[in-house]
Amino acid sequence: MITLAGVGVHYGPAAALAGVSGEVAAGEWLAVIGPNGAGKSTLLRCIAQLTRHEGRITIGGQPVTSLRRRALAQLVAYVPQVPVLPAEMTVADYVLLGRTPHIGYLRMETAGDRRICASLLARLDLAAMAGRALSTLSGGEAQRVVLARALAQQAPVLLLDEPTSALDLGRRVEALELIDTARRDRSLTVISAVHDLTLAGQFADRLLLLSGGQVVTSGPAAAVLREDVLGPHFGTAVQIVTGPDGALVVISRRDRGPLRPPAPGR
Repeated sequence: MITLAGVGVHYGPAAALAGVSGEVAAGEWLAVIGPNGAGKSTLLRCIAQLTRHEGRITIGGQPVTSLRRRALAQLVAYVPQVPVLPAEMTVADYVLLGRTPHIGYLRMETAGDRRICASLLARLDLAAMAGRALSTLSGGEAQRVVLARALAQQAPVLLLDEPTSALDLGRRVEALELIDTARRDRSLTVISAVHDLTLAGQFADRLLLLSGGQVVTSGPAAAVLREDVLGPHFGTAVQIVTGPDGALVVISRRDRGPLRPPAPGR
């Protein structure tokens, strides 16, 4: 579905990405992980054609550089880490923007377009907010609205840059479950940049570890979420714990013991 061949991005002498190559199969969920500055967001922006790059990226055999913006938007939906939210626009109208690639020039949205958006608002528990201005939303509510807009686009490729960073723990799992359900129902290919390594391991089919703009390793959670693999890039305080259901949990361990309370009288 998606092929990366020697993808690189340079800002002066510094390399944000250096020769990234690989493939993402149709219907696969790939989680891109790595420390801050590893190149996760840059890689997603390259696929979405928002950042100039070296090398070659194809989707379904088509070079992305050859696609017009409308054709690319019909193939790829992108959720940025910091989306632009017009303050006075309503939630319903913002989600409806996701239908733009499917609406002809000088034409209006159809009843079918509105039904698709209404269904997504309901599934993301946003229906009661449909008439609210975007400026009135909390960070978590806004993040769900942005996700709804991306799903309304109905593109076969979904790029997510930290899609749950503003959500509380319960909402994070709900949002990822929704993404996974949509992926399976519509055979979506999902690439997400994720900081929460535990959730990445639970939901993604495969993890891609970037560090310094280069691919360190790629594979299933059991092969990547290991202390000897993560430690050199995240620090020695990383610890992997196996939960009762067999899921891998990534935690940070203190390098020193807890501070002792002062002695009485001091």
